[in-house]
Amino acid sequence: METVLGAEESVQDIDADSLDVRVKQIRYEGKGINSYEFTSVSGGKLPPFEAGAHIDVHLKNGVIRQYSLCNSSADRDRYVIAVLKDENGRGGSRAVHEGLCAGDIVTISKPRNHFALTRDAAKVILIAGGIGVTPLKAMTHELEDRGIDFEMHYCARSAEAAAFGKEFEVLRREGKLYYHFDDGNASNQLDIKKLLSHPQDRTHVYYCGPAGFMAACAAAASHWPKGTVHCEHFKAPEQAKRSPSTSVQTGGCEVTISSTGQVVQVRPEQTLADALNEAGVTVATSCCAGLCATCKVRYLEGEVEHNDFILSDDERREYLTTCVSRPVSKTLVLDL
Repeated sequence: METVLGAEESVQDIDADSLDVRVKQIRYEGKGINSYEFTSVSGGKLPPFEAGAHIDVHLKNGVIRQYSLCNSSADRDRYVIAVLKDENGRGGSRAVHEGLCAGDIVTISKPRNHFALTRDAAKVILIAGGIGVTPLKAMTHELEDRGIDFEMHYCARSAEAAAFGKEFEVLRREGKLYYHFDDGNASNQLDIKKLLSHPQDRTHVYYCGPAGFMAACAAAASHWPKGTVHCEHFKAPEQAKRSPSTSVQTGGCEVTISSTGQVVQVRPEQTLADALNEAGVTVATSCCAGLCATCKVRYLEGEVEHNDFILSDDERREYLTTCVSRPVSKTLVLDL
């Protein structure tokens, strides 16, 4: 779809890899959850996005974290993210909650989308676990705009721990949103297996949430037709942290940069990203868990063990994520 820029839009901002935005508003959305509204510093329109997209947020402590956009993609005046403060996390959510204030200028990336809505669905089933509701909330806006039938199931510990209560009330009254509050009681949990027991013609499933929830959804949807089930991890499953496979050469690997012929030695304990950056070949990284594709690079020769959770099977024939992919062959040629 062609995008026509209005006079008030900044071509420089839209073409740049990143842009500065202002924190216009911070709102309490639920227990431990704040939403953050970003607007253009210049007052113009922001780059377009589609539901399911995320942005990289550059935080004051130097880390970069990805957060899903949860507002309507038709709203070009703002981006909205929601962040759950995780005391046991890697520090990103604490840096957001404790470090961002209304009026601050923050650097973000342009939106990227690896979790887009299909265009051929007659109905969509959305299943959210906890803060995994954020990309699915954006999908409710887009599905309503497109007139696509949908139902959303929102699983949370309690009503107090659920976000966007006032915004979601309309969907709840219309019978499009169903809450499932377990309060620590397994008998109150959504029966995902029952919900997904019978695949429906031209129906697609989208789910996002914590690790156990993701595993339950994957198991319940395993019999659905290929291409009808879609998910996004906001935290890498445990297997992403496993030790290097025995298939990885014990002597390391030589990586050749196709544009210059430079050869980079990758030690067995190193990631490709670390080895490349150590050798002066800059590769941007962000999540370092195979979740965001910031470090996606095309490879021309060699065999790769893909440990990401973002690339499709077709993409893996040409691309790898340098943060978690491991070379299996002794040599690898990168299109850099």
